[in-house]
Amino acid sequence: MHKLLASAYKEFLLLKRDFGSVIILFVMPLVLIITITLIQDSTFKTIENTQIPILVVDNDKGEVAKTMLEGLQSSEAFEIIMSATEAEAKDLVFGGDYQLAVIIPTHLTSDLNKKVNSNVDNLLQNFGIDSESNASEQPEVTSKEVRLYFDPATQVSFKNSVKNGIDKMISKIEMKTIYTSFQKQLSDNPDDVVFKTDNFVTFKEILPKKDNEEFIPNSAQHNVPAWSLFAIFFIIVPLSINIVKEKSQGTFVRLRTNPVSYATVLGGKTVVYLAVCLIQFALMLAVGVFVFPKIGLPTLDVSGRLPLLFVVSIFAGLAAIGLGVLIGTIAKTQEQSAPFGATFVVILAAIGGVWVPVFIMPKFMQVLSNISPMNWGLNAYYDVFLRNGSLASILPELALLLLFFIVTTLLSIFFNEKKHAV
Repeated sequence: MHKLLASAYKEFLLLKRDFGSVIILFVMPLVLIITITLIQDSTFKTIENTQIPILVVDNDKGEVAKTMLEGLQSSEAFEIIMSATEAEAKDLVFGGDYQLAVIIPTHLTSDLNKKVNSNVDNLLQNFGIDSESNASEQPEVTSKEVRLYFDPATQVSFKNSVKNGIDKMISKIEMKTIYTSFQKQLSDNPDDVVFKTDNFVTFKEILPKKDNEEFIPNSAQHNVPAWSLFAIFFIIVPLSINIVKEKSQGTFVRLRTNPVSYATVLGGKTVVYLAVCLIQFALMLAVGVFVFPKIGLPTLDVSGRLPLLFVVSIFAGLAAIGLGVLIGTIAKTQEQSAPFGATFVVILAAIGGVWVPVFIMPKFMQVLSNISPMNWGLNAYYDVFLRNGSLASILPELALLLLFFIVTTLLSIFFNEKKHAV
């Protein structure tokens, strides 16, 4: 135990003297989490609360166009700006002044009514029911298209959501027109309700509950665990550099002359850097709880979650330490360990879902993300933060992180003994 404490104290002195590493470990993550959360929360509020101005050219001037305009306005996502001509709207959108222009074709209302009436008449005649008009005398009506002009810089997700929304709106208008036509044909009194056009199937979002209150996740719940994990794994850089320094400055040679095993040396490093990881995480939580509300961001709710959160942080810290020790053991120079460690952390974060959610990645990347320890830690954090998970629910992720630490540590001992075998 005395040897372990002495080794840990040595690591503490090394870390204290390296002011740059202290800045990287404690200050950079705090700046990063505040910046990223501000950006994402601002984007979320922009989408949530700000209406996007769009151009609409109404060449129909009928009931269908009126219903479409009411539907666009009722969504509260768009600010409707009427435009005179299609050419003018096209130039404004392709010039980047607006993201979208909706062109409603001429005679849309009248032609839709003609088409529906013709189909209804044909159907009633097939059933032997006399209709008010002769379907064979109805003129052929060509199909209509609502043209959409998008700014070339518009994201594909926005295009798809707009197209799906307008398509749903038009389908509802067509269905209502069909019901109305049937009602006129089958009822002597137009005011009699034959078909009810209210939606039979509706959607309701069910949110997780805590203490019988719906829990609505926000940007803080997503960003604090993700970037805390990134900060924890970034200890790979100073840890691997210190190991290389020991080898290049002769410190490691002096350690080997003492009756101290390499496992004891690694134990000292583990104790110090695990404490660093927990301090990092505590600072990140403090920022989410106390700083975020002061700068207009959502408050991080950690009530009842602290024990499990620190358990996840301990195992994530162990995984990061094991990887850092392995890199430092294999690397021969600081020029090898520092760039490789920093780049490797970024790669693990990218495939682990810290930057981009795993579910929107290609299938190959989704499979690949399962090998990233950051993905295991992130899933465990999300289970606690967003899913009200228990210790039992995060045990698989904790087991993977612990196994990763054990394997990387054993590999470090193996490579070290192989290098210094006589």
